[in-house]
Amino acid sequence: KSVVPKLRSDGSKGEQLIVTFVAGYIAGVFCAIVSHPADSIVSKLNANPGGGVASAAKELGLAGMWKGLGPRIITIGTLTALQWFIYDSVKVAFRLPRPPPPQMPESLK
Repeated sequence: KSVVPKLRSDGSKGEQLIVTFVAGYIAGVFCAIVSHPADSIVSKLNANPGGGVASAAKELGLAGMWKGLGPRIITIGTLTALQWFIYDSVKVAFRLPRPPPPQMPESLK
């Protein structure tokens, strides 16, 4: 069963833009989660120049590397969703062609 109950060709432009926004938000959340520990270490290194990655990670600790993830998810998720939404809105406004939906390879059918 599909997460989106309709085919893209059966949905209105508004429904397609909503799907684009939600997909962008999900992508942004995933990116924020994946990159947050490394960004926390880089911030620590910038605050204390001369230290190494291992010492910064040890000083932060596991919990410290994840501190501030909530606001980051909101920020990055929203920004990514808006970027995807604006891009798709421009394509819709200028009536630019959309690529055809991908087809299932014969080997997977």
